[in-house]
Amino acid sequence: MPTLFKMSLKICALLLITLSIRTDALENGLARTPPMGWMSWQRFRCVTDCVNYPDDCISDKLFRTMADHMVSEGYADVGYEYLIIDDCWLERNRDANGKLQPDGSRFPHGILDLSNYIHSKGLKFGLYEDYGNYTCAGYPGVLGHLEEDAKTFAEWEVDYVKLDGCYAELKDMDIGYPAFGRYLNQTGRPMIYSCSWPVYQNFSGIRPNYTAIIETCNLWRNYGDIQDSWDSVLSIVEFYALTQDEIVEYAGPGHWNDPDMLIIGDFGLSKEQSKSQMALWAIMASPLIMSNDLRTVEPDFKAILQNRKVIAINQDPLGIQGKRKLKANNIDVWVRPISPIVNGKYSYAVVIFSRRTDGTPYMISVKLSDLGMDNEAGYDFEPMSG
Repeated sequence: MPTLFKMSLKICALLLITLSIRTDALENGLARTPPMGWMSWQRFRCVTDCVNYPDDCISDKLFRTMADHMVSEGYADVGYEYLIIDDCWLERNRDANGKLQPDGSRFPHGILDLSNYIHSKGLKFGLYEDYGNYTCAGYPGVLGHLEEDAKTFAEWEVDYVKLDGCYAELKDMDIGYPAFGRYLNQTGRPMIYSCSWPVYQNFSGIRPNYTAIIETCNLWRNYGDIQDSWDSVLSIVEFYALTQDEIVEYAGPGHWNDPDMLIIGDFGLSKEQSKSQMALWAIMASPLIMSNDLRTVEPDFKAILQNRKVIAINQDPLGIQGKRKLKANNIDVWVRPISPIVNGKYSYAVVIFSRRTDGTPYMISVKLSDLGMDNEAGYDFEPMSG
């Protein structure tokens, strides 16, 4: 069970220090804090049979319904703003002019009409594609059509593009992902650019060039897809802990490491495990992209997803990704520097995360100095979640 709390500087008057923002990242002005929203993949995958699964298939109806629930159930009010369609929205072939086209039976009004509906709800619209001949599910990829497809996304008023890496040559990614990013920028429409570039290289033993990646992408996947299970969450957390000295320095306003979607409210996590994912994703400055059925999320899980104090930690404007500072007896301590900064000293968010499964409470004693917290005036303690 996780415990997330905030350690604020104990002082009589706050002196806020404005920090300079790095300018070596993609400067489309977007994602100054980790993006928040909803994505279809983990919960709805590639269900295209709308006859047998009319309420769950990848379709215009599903995404309008999810947009409605993002607003009516309060998710938009706490910051979840992007509604993102993942794979399987396309026809199997481009149209006669070589342009991408949605499946006509499942998206009878076209993508722009759906985009307009999502925007009418005060939300932003995201769409999936793949830097390859095909998407992962076998639909047309952008390879050979980079400029044309970027223009199409702009015409459809897309706000967020996720570009996967199936059916692509690894050696081409260092050229292809930046090229597509440039074409997106050249349209003049601001679009968050989510890349799967480093994960494919990591799994193939190629060391990703994160300096180049942050100059191209607003966020990027480093590790495999999350599954609806606690084991999957733990494997992702451990990957980020083991690689933190390599990747944390590249996270910041406009460019984020992405450990994949929140699966809170699905089938695989208990309430306490859901608290853990939310707390850890907050401490890691991760994008908060839900993938669940917003029609059926139970109140306890909805409360976790909408915890404003935890979201505020995630959205801290300094944009510093947290690290695991201690690991002992299957208990981890994660620490993230946050605002306010006073006299050169950070405040901190801290997660004490137990991986134990024996059900017995364990005492843990931690010195603040071991966590890098050395303000002589001390800190105020504020619990964020139990």
